[in-house]
Order: sequence, then structure tokens, then C-alpha cells
Amino acid sequence: MKLNRRSLLQLSAATAALGFAGLPARAQAIDELVIAYNVNLPAWDPTTGPSAVNPTLQGLYQSVFDQYILQQPDLKPAPGLLTEWGWNDDRTKVWMTVREGVTWHDGSPFTADDVAWSLARVADPATGSPINFVWANLSNFVVEGNKVTADAKSFDPTLFKWMYFLTGYVLPKAYFEKVGAEGFEAAPIGTGPYMVEKFERNAFVRLKANESYWGGAPEFKTVTIKFVTDAAARVAEVESGNSHVTLEVPYEEYDRLKATLTGTAEPVSDIGMIFLNDIDVMLDANVRKAAVHAIDKQAIIDRLMGGYGTKIDTLETPQYDAFDPSITVEYSPEKAVELLAASGYSVDNPVKFKIQTTKGYKPKDYEMIQAIVGLWRKVGIEAEIEVYEIAKHYELRAADQLAPASFYNWGNSVGDPTTSTGFAMYGPSPHSVWDGQDVIDMINPLWGEADEAKRIAGWKAVDKHIAENALVIPLLQYVQPILSAAGVVVTPHASGALLPHLMKRA
Repeated sequence: MKLNRRSLLQLSAATAALGFAGLPARAQAIDELVIAYNVNLPAWDPTTGPSAVNPTLQGLYQSVFDQYILQQPDLKPAPGLLTEWGWNDDRTKVWMTVREGVTWHDGSPFTADDVAWSLARVADPATGSPINFVWANLSNFVVEGNKVTADAKSFDPTLFKWMYFLTGYVLPKAYFEKVGAEGFEAAPIGTGPYMVEKFERNAFVRLKANESYWGGAPEFKTVTIKFVTDAAARVAEVESGNSHVTLEVPYEEYDRLKATLTGTAEPVSDIGMIFLNDIDVMLDANVRKAAVHAIDKQAIIDRLMGGYGTKIDTLETPQYDAFDPSITVEYSPEKAVELLAASGYSVDNPVKFKIQTTKGYKPKDYEMIQAIVGLWRKVGIEAEIEVYEIAKHYELRAADQLAPASFYNWGNSVGDPTTSTGFAMYGPSPHSVWDGQDVIDMINPLWGEADEAKRIAGWKAVDKHIAENALVIPLLQYVQPILSAAGVVVTPHASGALLPHLMKRA
């Protein structure tokens, strides 16, 4: 079935008739705030499995669960379930002070035991945490009142940053041990601003406000988040009034609708990039370098993204700690042709490989890859596009089975080079598909480098080496488009997380 704007509006109206009808545009009259979200929620445990490292899911997780440390909309850390934290003098132990007076959604008290248990659980490799290599650094947890201490195998300068990043969530010890993983999946509870009232897989989740939330009760008492993975359908949702808020719509639709709806478009920490897997033709440095030189990133931003975005040449944005503006890779189709010719390729005898991409997960993701494939074709690269869902990307990446090239949106809300270049390009990382020993040897000393200036300089050197050898293709830093009904005030979060508890009535 072909979908045009009219049929999408009809489909959206039909969806409304099934349970979301009669939603007014003015927030003062909204009993149930409805959000059209751009991704499905595969699992409720925010600490294990591939879903735990999906940046886009963090807004859903943070609505129900709290992190150890709160990350504010400007990405700065603030007290969360931990009110204080730090290292001892010789950096062999960590200490944490746990917030008192907090309750779980079932009314039971939150305690320091929950913090110690949650950290010990994800440190156990049997749990299946994709960030186990971070949490496994801690052991021998001791709880005394609202204080928790633990031994550290080595100093990790990013450890506490992970406590407000991917998998950095506290789960309920007693409840989880009582119901088990399956029971928790069926009825998850946290200490967050919303409680799960109803969940229909691949359809929606309805949230109910946690009136006793330690951070203050949310303004909207009921929130329904509909999983609408098609970008055109999300546009139809807000245009028809069936949803009050949506995100990641095409930029031309954002420009069209912001006149009648409320719009925000702010830079976020996410970057669009193309993984290169060290298999097949990507083992040829000339092919990799030609693929980079042939891409006119600025033209793609200007013409395809409506000017929304910042061109980047490393896996660091200008807001990241290790951003180095001196590292640049020029757009030069002439140089691309020369490099390919050196390996025996040309327009008449193109190098061939597959590139994978999502479609509608991020604004213009598929169209961007189409444009890049077109630019490649002009210099002697013939790439076949394969479309997949974001969940498939995680599955293939974890198994190191991505195609020679694959588009991805990398989120790094803590802005540290460890969590951008580090995990994306370090061979032993489950999030990397480039296994070059040269990069591994450069990165190894940086994991525990205590001298911050030396650590950042080391990461800049890694980024330069990666750019010079074209081991990955950074494209752009994203600007996130959000549309909302006129009466809803959305506070954008620089991490890209869309957080309903930060939404207010106008």
C-alpha cells in the first residue's frame, strides 16, 4: 500500500478512533498528553541487552527509572539518587551518599542496598550488561546507613559519568529478586517521575504520574507514548492533533509546521556517522579514504537537512571534551578518483560493497545515504543500500556482522572521548566493528590516565590517526526537531532525550 499525506492523516485518524480520540490542542484541556515517539521499546530493563545502549530509548527509561546521578538539560551533572560521590585519596575506592526519603513505585522504601545491589548486578557478566566492562571495575560493596563504598580495580576517570549515561540506572533489589527478570519485564517499577500503567508492545505505553516523586510531581498526570517509527506518520500525528508532541521529523516538515505548532530545534550530542567494518574491500585504505573524500558533507546539511546540523570530521562534536578543530578531511572527488585508481577501480570498474541504514529513525537518514551513494557513484564506488530497523543494527554490531559500511546515530551525552571514539573504535568493545591493533594500542593507555590534560591530548591523537586512515566516516552533529501543540512547553534536553516530566502547560 502506498501512503501519501492524505492516507497518513486518515490512518492517524483511525488510530485515534481506537483509543486516542478527541485530543485537544490546548494543553490546559489535556487530560492525557500523547507523544508520537520514533522508536519501539523492545525491553524494560535499562541496564541489560542491546536496548540499554540505544540513546533514543533513554527518554523512555528516564521517565520510569532514576539514574544514580541526574543529568540536567545542559548535560551538566547534578545530585540524583546519589547526593554526593567521589574517590578516596589514592583512588582505590569510590564512595557514594544515597538520597533518603525516596520510595519505589510500589511504595517500598528506596535504600542504599538498592544502589549496591544494582551496581553489583551489572558488574556480573552473567547479567548481560553491554557496559559490563565499566561496571566490572567495582567490587566488594559495603553499605553503612546511606553510605556505599566499593573497591576499584583501577582508576577510571569516566566512572561517575557513566552513572548518568547508558545503563546507569538503579533498580529495586527486593522487587526484582521477588519477581525475577520476566516478572520485572511484565511489571517494571522504578523511582522515576512516571509509573507504567499499561504497555502494549509495538504500540504504546501509558504512564501515570508519580505524585510522590522526590524531584517533584510531573505536571501532566497521564502520558501516552505511541511508538510511531515512520517519520511521515509522526508528522500526521501532530498535524491532525492525535498526538501533542513528536520529534525527529523531516526538517522541511518542521519548517512548515512550526508556524502553526510550537517548534524547537536545538543541537544535541548525537552524531550521524558511518561505521566501516574491517572486512572485504574496507581493508583497502584507498577505498576507505576515497569514500570519505567523495562526500560533500556541507552540501548534504545545506540541501538535504535544511541547514540543520554541523559538519564534523571526527567522532567529537564541538561540545565534546576532546574536540580538535584542526582535524579536517577535505571534500575532494578528484582525490577520491586518484585513490580508487591506485587500487584499480574506476567509474567503469567500480568497487562494490553494501551499506546499511535505518529509514525514518533520524531525520533524512535514508535520504542522506541515498545522496552519499550518489556521490560515491560519480567517483567509482557502487554501494548497495540495505534498510534495517535500529534493533537489527544493534544485533549485527554486537555480533560484529555489520556490512562493510553502516549508518548509525551515535549518542554521547557525557561528551567524553572515551564514550565516543573510545567505544566506537576500540576493537574489543562490543560497540566497535573496527579491530585494528594500531588503534587498540593507542587507546589502551588512555583508559586509566589520571592526568586529564594528557588524557585528552591522547584522545585527540587517536582521533587524528583515525581521520588520516579513514577508519570511520563522521558526518554531522544533529539538530533535533521537536514539534508540540501550542499549549505544551517542551524543554529540550541536549542529550536528545525527550522527557515528558520536563513538559509544562503554557
